[in-house]
Amino acid sequence: MITSIVAPHAKGKSAQDKIFGANAAAVAAAAKYGADNVTNATIGAILDEEEKLVCLPTVEKVYRNLPTTELIAYAPIAGLPNYLESVLDATFGQSRPEGYIGAVATSGGTGVIHHAVWNYMAKGDIALTSDWYWGPYSVICKDMERKLETYKMLDENNKYNLPALKAKVNEVLAKQDSLLLIINTPAHNPTGYSLNDDDIDGVISILKDATADNGKTVTLLLDIAYIDYAGEKEEVRKIFRKISNLPANILTIVAYSMSKGFTLYGQRTGAMIGVSSSKEVIEEFSAVNQYTSRATWSNINRPAMATLAKIYRDPELLASVEKERDDYYKMIKARADLFTEEAQECGLKMLPYVAGFFISIPAKNPDAICEKLHEDNVFAVPLAAGVRIAVCAVPLKKIKGMAAKINAAMKALGE
Repeated sequence: MITSIVAPHAKGKSAQDKIFGANAAAVAAAAKYGADNVTNATIGAILDEEEKLVCLPTVEKVYRNLPTTELIAYAPIAGLPNYLESVLDATFGQSRPEGYIGAVATSGGTGVIHHAVWNYMAKGDIALTSDWYWGPYSVICKDMERKLETYKMLDENNKYNLPALKAKVNEVLAKQDSLLLIINTPAHNPTGYSLNDDDIDGVISILKDATADNGKTVTLLLDIAYIDYAGEKEEVRKIFRKISNLPANILTIVAYSMSKGFTLYGQRTGAMIGVSSSKEVIEEFSAVNQYTSRATWSNINRPAMATLAKIYRDPELLASVEKERDDYYKMIKARADLFTEEAQECGLKMLPYVAGFFISIPAKNPDAICEKLHEDNVFAVPLAAGVRIAVCAVPLKKIKGMAAKINAAMKALGE
């Protein structure tokens, strides 16, 4: 009896996303008990204090007022030229790195990860990221017959663990000629942690040492999906100066996304930005990643690209967007501050939070804790090493008392 006809590499694949599953459970509880009685801390998008999905008003106005031809026409495979110019300003601000830079439009930040895994790893190779990470990194690697391994992100003092990173980089490069290293900063998903200047210097030093005079190469992928909610605009972008003129065997790729900064989650628009001291490496970067775009989604969302380009060509529109964005940054920060304060009061341990959409609670049995929280109509996301709280989506009135409920659930389960 035939039960499968897929190719061998596709056998056993299934998409069972814990985030969407947790959200579905919260939606069902809201329908049963009333939305006011349910705390949904699963959604990785900004909800206002009335729990309505946020779209920045200026972004919505610009998007809705585009001419029909701009809404429906195909875009070039590489992306609209004015978008590719403007997205560099959106990404780097006043800290554009020195060197050769190329950009290719992608289907969201996820598209950048996809292309990097496909074009900068060989089949069977190992990519590296921290032990707290966004789950789709692993899914993307597995789908393309690559592997993802991790290093311990924080040391015993909750500082960035450079020794652990160094050991793992050297271990992987002893087995293969190239390495893709994914670092999600600033405002890391799922912890809200950000690497500081010394951390970035340490990462670069490790990569230089690991590739000196041995023919090895490293692709450093900086996933900056949450940068627009990570702190003061120019301050959080100063890290990009540090990737200037690195040795030619170290390519930096920056994964830019319009999902969060422009609240255009479903429009799936991003950019893959390459930075190198080598002109040839960037020419190759642009060529191979455009080719993969053609082979994957062909071209992406034209109106979203046009929206960003229009806003960045108009100082008044840009100032308006940045003011609106800052207001929501402050709203999220107030929620995180309250949660952190109450966690300290009740003795709930949490990973160090700097900024961003999420807070994480380390736990031995995250699934059981999240199930226990359902008894209080609190819904969070179980991760491999803890519980993720989406402070971006929970109004301040529902943040209050939440840390104590999580603490009680953990104690009830012996954590």
